[in-house]
Amino acid sequence: MKNVRNTVPSILLIIVLVGFPQISESIFTPVLPQISQSMHVTAGTSQLTMSIYFIAFAIGVLFWGQLSDKIGRRLAMNLGIIVYLLGNVGLFISPTFHFLLASRFVQAFGASVGSVVTQTIMRESFDGIEGAKVFSRVGAAMALSPAFGPLIGGLLETYLGYRNVFSALIVMATLVLIYSYSRLPETRDTNSIQQVSLLKVTWSLLKDPVVWSYGILIGGINGILFGYYSETPFIFMNHFGYSSVRYGSLGMTLALASLLGAILVNFLVKYLKSETIAIIGLTFSCIAGLLLLISLQFNQAYLLIIGFFLIFLGLNTTLPITLNLALKGYEDVIGSASGIFSFGYYLIVSFLTYLVSFIHNGTIWSLPIFIFITSLIMLLVYLPIALKKQVTVEE
Repeated sequence: MKNVRNTVPSILLIIVLVGFPQISESIFTPVLPQISQSMHVTAGTSQLTMSIYFIAFAIGVLFWGQLSDKIGRRLAMNLGIIVYLLGNVGLFISPTFHFLLASRFVQAFGASVGSVVTQTIMRESFDGIEGAKVFSRVGAAMALSPAFGPLIGGLLETYLGYRNVFSALIVMATLVLIYSYSRLPETRDTNSIQQVSLLKVTWSLLKDPVVWSYGILIGGINGILFGYYSETPFIFMNHFGYSSVRYGSLGMTLALASLLGAILVNFLVKYLKSETIAIIGLTFSCIAGLLLLISLQFNQAYLLIIGFFLIFLGLNTTLPITLNLALKGYEDVIGSASGIFSFGYYLIVSFLTYLVSFIHNGTIWSLPIFIFITSLIMLLVYLPIALKKQVTVEE
């Protein structure tokens, strides 16, 4: 019996649906050097598989957000997963790098449904402190899932060859489709959904400085995360001589940072305003980024690992807060607003991941500099918004 009643989905199902696009992105990272060698392209060119993923993702979230308002969350989700499955098949059979890039585009376009529609479902199903707690758990999953990706990809590449990374994605897509089809309820309230103008919603979002600040934060945090996954294979595998499996195990460091960040948010929301928690997380990341830059002169892998852990601990304290607060006040057009908002911040992610490939110079310096500057920009953007909100509340 399919669970198709208009009800609240399970947390496990939400985590699976929001997690599979993240795994699909990061599972690529251990095989980037292998793709570069076997398809005779440069390291910077192979990193285009990351930036094109987010370009397609940005287009996809706009499309699926609109479609889910028209045909429902459940049907849109399942159609997106089918497109994602077809993209994975294309990756597996790709004879050339250009074919692989095209398949990567299709894969990401389909996978984006897991981001935008799942976030819409969450905003429809949870609110207030409960919403902050749910978003912190899902935020942890969003960081945990790409953390497992490099480990899985490294094991598959080492023992079965890089092509079998794509076959594993085909299996995962099939299982996710079965799970979603059998268990995902329809959360859209047909009585409250209005036919809204996409241009009108877009203009409302563009005029809202609060939406801009949260878009920059979410895009920046994800840009740092996937910039890390794009660049660190070359840092740890080429510079420090790590095997693909050993490199993949470093994902557990980010997994731990993600879990601790979620625990911190669940604890701190009882005592501090959400905006204050976000500022604390960003400030901590900036300080950790500066310390990482100072430590680079010693050329020690373990110092980089510690530095990255501290940076992502701060970012994973900020991320669930931003996801929960980003579209407050847009509940009546949440599907369209989520799609437009996600389109915007994934454009930021695609730009930042392209920037990482552009500044790639074979040294260990480019990524830490990128992370520190991006973290500092996010703090400077968000600080006046958060302070203004606190002053308004006090008045």
